[in-house]
Amino acid sequence: MWYYNGEVFTSEMIEDHIGFVYVITHLLTKRKYVGKKLFVSKRRLPPLKGKSRKRIVIKESDWQTYYGSSDEVKALVEDIGEGGFKREIIHLCKSRGVMSYMEAKEQFDREVLLSDEYFNGIINCRINRSHVKSLIKDE
Repeated sequence: MWYYNGEVFTSEMIEDHIGFVYVITHLLTKRKYVGKKLFVSKRRLPPLKGKSRKRIVIKESDWQTYYGSSDEVKALVEDIGEGGFKREIIHLCKSRGVMSYMEAKEQFDREVLLSDEYFNGIINCRINRSHVKSLIKDE
């Protein structure tokens, strides 16, 4: 179960957001993992027989059961179960660019690569100024 602002987050609360930035905390050691996840997945399928356009299938992603891309976190979930973790949404995002920016910002602000308090082993992002227009404050 995911929490947002201290409350359980459900599919009905998604509205027009496309994804979120999250923190997963291992309750026993208090180690954390910071990442991002999309609410939907998009797949391109080959065209139907006699057609030329590829088909696009959009469906809800596995966000409700997701425990990050860290192999270490996934192994711990296998060993001790989902009950040993707390999953919190810290930012709901309306675009991929904003989501990537907020994830990187959280990771740098928390110094995830410099601290043993975090499972993160890499900060990987590629963000263009045009992707984060909605975050630019008017002067």
